[in-house]
Amino acid sequence: MTTTLEAPATRGLTGAGLGTVLLGAALAPIDYFIVNVALPTIDADLHASTATLEWIVAGYGIAFGLLLVVGGRLGDAFGRRRLFIAGMSAFTLTSLICGLAPNATVLVLARIAQGAAAALMVPQVLSIIQATTAGERRSRMLGYYGATGGIAMVIGQLLGGVLVSADIAGTGWRPIFLINVPFGLLGVVLARRTLPETRANDPLRVDRLGTALFGLTLLSLLVPLMEGRALGWPVWCWLALAALPFLAIAFVVVERRLESRGITPLLPMSVLHVPSMRRGLAIAVPFFLVFGGFLFVYALALQDGLGLGPLGSGLALTPLAVAFLVMSLLSSRIVQRLGTRTIVLGASVQLLGLLILIGTVLAEWPALDALALAPGTLVFGAGQGLAAPTLFRVILSRVPTENAGAGSGMLTTTQQTSLALGVATLGTLFATLAMSGTEHALVIVMITQAVLLAGIALAATRLPDPRG
Repeated sequence: MTTTLEAPATRGLTGAGLGTVLLGAALAPIDYFIVNVALPTIDADLHASTATLEWIVAGYGIAFGLLLVVGGRLGDAFGRRRLFIAGMSAFTLTSLICGLAPNATVLVLARIAQGAAAALMVPQVLSIIQATTAGERRSRMLGYYGATGGIAMVIGQLLGGVLVSADIAGTGWRPIFLINVPFGLLGVVLARRTLPETRANDPLRVDRLGTALFGLTLLSLLVPLMEGRALGWPVWCWLALAALPFLAIAFVVVERRLESRGITPLLPMSVLHVPSMRRGLAIAVPFFLVFGGFLFVYALALQDGLGLGPLGSGLALTPLAVAFLVMSLLSSRIVQRLGTRTIVLGASVQLLGLLILIGTVLAEWPALDALALAPGTLVFGAGQGLAAPTLFRVILSRVPTENAGAGSGMLTTTQQTSLALGVATLGTLFATLAMSGTEHALVIVMITQAVLLAGIALAATRLPDPRG
């Protein structure tokens, strides 16, 4: 059983209500992207290691990805408006703790809690839209929701650079988190006044054992990757990696057993029987791994290697964000003409962007600025904007309607955990190679990403056509 019966909404979603839920939908990705340009400043202030910086980014993504499905099911059971308000309140509080964190440990723990709060808030956005609208109005609101992610990326990169460079009252990086507080409080007030309450008559249960096993599986991989190099690869790192396959197998066994008993697990394995889902997720993992690792490594290299500063780093990444937004809005039209080849084109364009960046770095390092880097980042962002929305569409295109919620949950969880995995793997590779020079490390990481993108472009030719 993978569907839920809806209790009727007390009223429809107004324009003010839409603005409220889109505020929640924007805050979560803004906080993912805004922190990238502040990492070197956080490092200088809190004396954080590269592994700690990875945790500041990846810890948020891990908690967000792990609990997204759980947050959606809690909203179905206890009311989406109630969970949206609870998530927004928790997000505001954890943002305040992040902004006031006295040391790196508190900041990492607060970021993990912030990601968990986002996982309570964000799933309610789509659920509220779907439960309170219909027809063309629903399609239009879903379009606004889709554009919010691209806009949030642009805002995150620029706002992070501006706030850190402004060094308001000597607070350095802290305003990138504190700015969430007034917006979060506003969101809570607006949600109480503008959002209707909706819930499912027959909500799905929360898969606590599956969630715990999935979390342990992720941690057994990511903790050794992020901490092993800094600690000299102690025995416990190897033990954790050795436990990884056993934890993964246990997770799959538990999920299949629950499904065979008619209980919907955290990530239903049956949706992998759909070829578009199975093949698409196999491509989604390296695709989002490349993107998450690129943002982390590129921001560090720009500031630590080139000394561009937070604002310069934000400006250097802005062409990527703008191109992503524009091409993601155009991607549906291009899909109508090219079908699955849109992903092949997008990955190829990203690959071209990386090659341009590699050539630019080799030719002009260290005399580089945001303008010199703009062509490569612009092309890279355009390819990402072409491929990412189309990949989502392809993956879900053959999933039966009754399994749509399960398919969406598996896709969003894969996306967020892959972004975190990119930070852990490519960030660790960069930190290891940077001891021999930032330029060398950046080029090697981008070559690695280019190889992965070439493989993605080839593999994407076997995906089904989403127009079918």
